[in-house]
Parts: sequence; structure tokens; C-alpha cells
Amino acid sequence: MVPRQPGERRVLQVTAGTRSLAVLGSPIAHSKSPRLHAAAYRVLGLPWTYSAVEVVEGSLGAFINTCDSTWRGLSLTMPLKREVLPMLASRSALVETVGAANTVLFDDDMAMHGFNTDVAGIVDALADHGVTGLESVQILGGGATAASVLAAVSLLGGTRAVVSARDPERASGLEPLAGRLGIELATRRLGVGDRSLIVPSAVISTLPGGVDHGTAFPEAVREQAVLLDVAYEPWPSALAAAWSDVGGTVVSGLEMLLHQAIGQVRIFVTGEEGGALPDEDRVVAAMRESVGL
Repeated sequence: MVPRQPGERRVLQVTAGTRSLAVLGSPIAHSKSPRLHAAAYRVLGLPWTYSAVEVVEGSLGAFINTCDSTWRGLSLTMPLKREVLPMLASRSALVETVGAANTVLFDDDMAMHGFNTDVAGIVDALADHGVTGLESVQILGGGATAASVLAAVSLLGGTRAVVSARDPERASGLEPLAGRLGIELATRRLGVGDRSLIVPSAVISTLPGGVDHGTAFPEAVREQAVLLDVAYEPWPSALAAAWSDVGGTVVSGLEMLLHQAIGQVRIFVTGEEGGALPDEDRVVAAMRESVGL
């Protein structure tokens, strides 16, 4: 075996053989990632299997130890996007920036390489609704996905963000990231109203599905600010219903899930970040259809 240099990624070559992939997290039974990925690999003619596996916080290492050379990659959701970081042989620049990886690629030595497709998923989902620029946002939740939201906001030109979290002290860990991104950040407890009368460009919820956000949004906010609710089960969420009641713009978390999954499929199939898949338009159309988009 040729020794690998620091930072070098040796990519597993795609063959006609079966490869295993999975989305890991907790809870995970509701995940529609298996539908999205199965649709993509079917169009691409790859006999790959992609499953959903319940993995609770603290158990990621034990699961990875069960993976053999048939494994191609992993999708990670709550609460594993930060837990995986010390296990990675390399991290993409975006993973380094936001401190969270939602995508793991195994190389031919079973070393793990981390990527973040959540940021592009957010940007592309908003773009589908004509949102290509933001000034300010209110983010519900202060975890790993909130960090990806901040990076997406920066890419869209945003300069101000308010993070509403159940534990504002824990969410304060986002402040160094916001500083590096040039975003003015304020944190407050979830459910505490905004008395500034400033209507944000967007409200983005990173809270799990069914969680009570405890925040009453004025009609003006619901009418003028686009809502992206990362959760998609159950749907419509209470937030989505409140926005729809006044004719506001709602972006489903399922749309974000689709776009981040497209990025993951590109990585798993090509071994690299970015670029296009063979017959990508047909792949994406099949993925959309698989989840009713």
C-alpha cells in the first residue's frame, strides 16, 4: 500500500459492483433521503444500496467500525454533523468554515473525507423561489445546521442575523463563524419576540419537525419574509401553515433536502465535489419525482 500524504484523498473508483451507502441520525425513520438516492442510482445504472440507519449521539464511531470495503459513503443528519469531524482524514474548505459535515466519502483505504452540501442545498432551494439575495435573516435553532445557514446567508450577501435558540449560551458558539463571514449576529432565547420592528429578508427554521418554536411572527413578517423550514415531516409545519395563511412565500425543507442530496450524489459517484453527473438533468428529474416535487 502506498502511503498517503497529509491531505491527499485517494478516491475509490466507481465500478459495476454493489456499494453501500446510508443516511445516519436520530430520529431517522422519516427520512426521504433513501428515495432520493435510490432514484439517482437507478437512472445512473448503479447497483448501489442506500438505507436509513438510526445512530444516536455518541454511537457514530461504533457504526463506522462495522463498515467494510463495500461502503461508498454516508449522509449525516442530527446529531452527527459535528461528531464526525475528528474522524475525518480530510475536510473540504466549507466543512472547515462551518464546522459541520453532512457528507462522508470513503476512499479505497476506508479513510473518511468530509464535505458539506447543506449550504448549497439552502442556496439552491431559495433560488428555486426567486430568492438570490438576502440582507438579514432570523434563524430558529442554534446547532450545526444553523452554521450552514449562516454560510448560505453570507453567500447571498446577508450581513445581519438573529439566532433564536432554546439555549442562547450554546448558540453563542456561532459568533466566531459570523465574525469570519462578516455577519452581525445577535442571539436570543427562542420565543422572545423581536421589538425592533425590522422585517427580515427570510426566516429560516433549523428546528426538528414537530418542535414548538414558541414564536409569534407578526403578519407583516409572514407576508414579506420568505420562510424556509428545514424540517419537512410533518408537513405543512405550523410555521409553513402560518405563512400560507397570509399568502407568504414558503420553501419546504424537502426542497433543501433534494438539492443537498444532488450534491451528495455528485460526490459519491464522481469522488469529487462539484461538477456534473452523467445525464444529470434526467437524474435530478427522477429525484424530484421520487419525493413528489
